[in-house]
Amino acid sequence: MHGVPEARRLLMDYLEEDLRSGDITTEALCPAHVDGVGTIYSKGRAVLAGAREVATIAGLMGLEFEGLVSEGDWVGRGEPVVRLSGQVATLLQVERLCLNIVMHMSGIATKTRTMVERVRDIDLRVTVAATRKTTPGFRYFEKRAVRVGGGDPHRYALDDMVLIKNNHIAVVGGVREAIVRARATVSFTKRISCEVRNTSEAVTAARAGADIILLDNLTPEEVLNTCQVLQREGLRDRVVLEVSGGIDEGNIESYARTGIDVISVGALTHSYHAADFNMEVVVQEE
Repeated sequence: MHGVPEARRLLMDYLEEDLRSGDITTEALCPAHVDGVGTIYSKGRAVLAGAREVATIAGLMGLEFEGLVSEGDWVGRGEPVVRLSGQVATLLQVERLCLNIVMHMSGIATKTRTMVERVRDIDLRVTVAATRKTTPGFRYFEKRAVRVGGGDPHRYALDDMVLIKNNHIAVVGGVREAIVRARATVSFTKRISCEVRNTSEAVTAARAGADIILLDNLTPEEVLNTCQVLQREGLRDRVVLEVSGGIDEGNIESYARTGIDVISVGALTHSYHAADFNMEVVVQEE
């Protein structure tokens, strides 16, 4: 994943988007140079994420930041998680951006943690991963929230690894041909993953030299059968087996029992419920 400089740049863009030429409400109502404290509270049970981003926003806007809870910890209703101090006008200007980020990132972290815990109760070796089904412009933070929740962010962008999907296979004429072309062209430093739709294609991909085989939209029974066939053929230990497609809290445990290595869940970043937080601002007495 990309690092802190990208996050800082994105957060500056978000601030500019929100502030534009100024906060006309705050400028009309709040005296200048009045100091205060803004405390962010959780309004329900959630895994906290996004505090690091709030700290960056505070630094950009001249506010002091105090983290009251560690990211990745469960928080309860009414629990204070972050405290900001500085000019009241600035606190009011950043309130919504800070809350939006914490709400969305905590929602993703909470969903991720819930699914990770269900999988770990069955098989500690199975990884729960995200996908690239993310919001344009917010991917960095969504992927980081998955990490905070205990999941794997998966690839960040198209240049991270080779992922041969069904449309690639259709264009080149088959699973084996796609893998052979990729192996001949791409650097040895990049892993090659191939999406397959059935057990036969999985065997072909393993024999052709894929590093990762992505079982797409297979039932748990079909995934189990594929794992068993690859084991019998002496191919199972050659590849990382990943499954994705239609996986949610209701069926993830069934997939975790199949012998798979990775369960990728697009819903982590596109079908979560944002956690609820609010900020209370108090003027400091002189």
